[in-house]
Amino acid sequence: MPQLRIALNQIDSSVGALAANADAVLRWTGRAVERGAHLVAFPEMMLTGYPVEDLALRASFVSASREALDGLAVRLAESGLGEVPVVLGYLDRSAEEVRVNAGLPAGAPQNAAAVLHRGEVVLTFAKHHLPNYGVFDEFRYFVPGATLPVLRVHGVDVALAICEDLWQDGGRVPAARAAGAGLLLTINASPYEVHKDDTRLGLVRRRAQEAGCALAYLAMVGGQDELVFDGDSIVVDRDGSVLARGPQFAEECLLLDLDLPAAAAEPPSGPVADGLRIDHLTLSSEPLAPGPVRYPGGEAERLGDTEEMYQALVTGVRAYTRKNGFRSVLIGLSGGIDSALCAAIACDALGPGHVYGLSMPSRYSSEHSRDDAVELARRTGLDLRTVPVGAMFDAYMSAVELTGLAEENLQSRLRGTLLMAVSNQEGHIVLAPGNKSELAVGYSTLYGDSVGAYAPIKDVYKTGVYQLARWRNEAAARRGETPPIPENSIAKPPSAELRPGQVDTDSLPDYDQLDRVLESYVDRDLGRAEIIAAGFPEELVTRVLRLVDAAEYKRRQYPPGTKISQKVFGKDRRLPITSGWRE
Repeated sequence: MPQLRIALNQIDSSVGALAANADAVLRWTGRAVERGAHLVAFPEMMLTGYPVEDLALRASFVSASREALDGLAVRLAESGLGEVPVVLGYLDRSAEEVRVNAGLPAGAPQNAAAVLHRGEVVLTFAKHHLPNYGVFDEFRYFVPGATLPVLRVHGVDVALAICEDLWQDGGRVPAARAAGAGLLLTINASPYEVHKDDTRLGLVRRRAQEAGCALAYLAMVGGQDELVFDGDSIVVDRDGSVLARGPQFAEECLLLDLDLPAAAAEPPSGPVADGLRIDHLTLSSEPLAPGPVRYPGGEAERLGDTEEMYQALVTGVRAYTRKNGFRSVLIGLSGGIDSALCAAIACDALGPGHVYGLSMPSRYSSEHSRDDAVELARRTGLDLRTVPVGAMFDAYMSAVELTGLAEENLQSRLRGTLLMAVSNQEGHIVLAPGNKSELAVGYSTLYGDSVGAYAPIKDVYKTGVYQLARWRNEAAARRGETPPIPENSIAKPPSAELRPGQVDTDSLPDYDQLDRVLESYVDRDLGRAEIIAAGFPEELVTRVLRLVDAAEYKRRQYPPGTKISQKVFGKDRRLPITSGWRE
């Protein structure tokens, strides 16, 4: 059987940074070629970054992507790398006539990929199956491809696909079998969700069996706005057995020596599954002489579910901060669990020298909360300063009469103003510490604790916050390090401390119960009757659902934050602010 050494470059890219992304392709291709790769691949839309959203509808951006692709092909050849084919994703437009006003995106953009070889773009194709669920809007942006691209490299036929082509039935998977491919290579930018790694592995195994050939699933790593990409590239043989698996949340050139069946003498042609037509290109028909196996494969160490979640949050903060040109973040530190976890995440993402904390005690702030903020700074090494808000609060109260909730929220809004003032003065971006439970029921103050540019734990329920905090401390202890989060921040009852003796359960159900109801309503879209039938008290369900429905206007004004669940507030869950419907 012919041998083929593939190089799957599981790396990050930045949306719109065409030059930087092209530089990365050149750099990583050089490393792969130095190690003897015969075929080099990069993730979906590597050249443009992913997702490009409405940039896909700008003709100028599509043209810039195409020009960057042509330029990259020339640069690879000029750098002595042109003899090895390189597969990568980019943004293109359909060359075929597309009827105007036919419900298709203007300009007929395509989520495309290309093969670069000897200084030229020798083959292009577009994603066939377009996802249109969850965070994906690809019907809005792209027109589908209609070919099965097959590349003959050293006597092996390699069928090519893009992400969703694997996730949906039909299309390029059965087409690869019909074409007699020896390898199906799919390039991906599939966002992280908890437990998705298990789903992905099962999918890849099943599709390899359906395609009747080995399958290489190349994943992206890094972050883009709310989305995080966890890597975890996988190669399986035709029966689904894992040959190689890349690391999670880390860049890697995954090299693998494969023994693959020789291609038929006559290249495949004609229509195949779903009306796709084969677009075959022969680059090298003669098999390589057998050689020693230098890269036999193997699996990178797997992360547990909680560590996965934590690494996703760290990746999200790091990517958002750095890709937007910032070097440091600012967090309001109350001594509570939410801000403590956000601070630990930020320190792990950026280093404690780039994390600044602001303690803003009022007359209702307990001594232990102030001490917990100081202890957090000592443990992590972040920079902490204290600015009491009492005098500011008194000045407001002397000018206008406020009582009850308005008086409580004034304290939060003063803190928000201070955070944004320091941000403007010193150039840090503010991290908002709200969790998914609070956002769900509206337990936050607009222009107060909701201010900021990014919300690290926006998609983490309160029970998950405690889980992550405990895990982070335990991980530090196992390594012989100081646990970053003070035990008192984990152990004490959660409280906004806006009035004497206040605790969260004054206003909300117990978080264990609350989060279970929220998961049913928010994440699973169950209705009131279904949730009650699952065993939850009717009064509790009615109350929680009304709180959730009434808080939509607050959530629309909250900063973006890392998606780790199946349904994050924002792109995943889009409900009208003004609505008369109640469960």
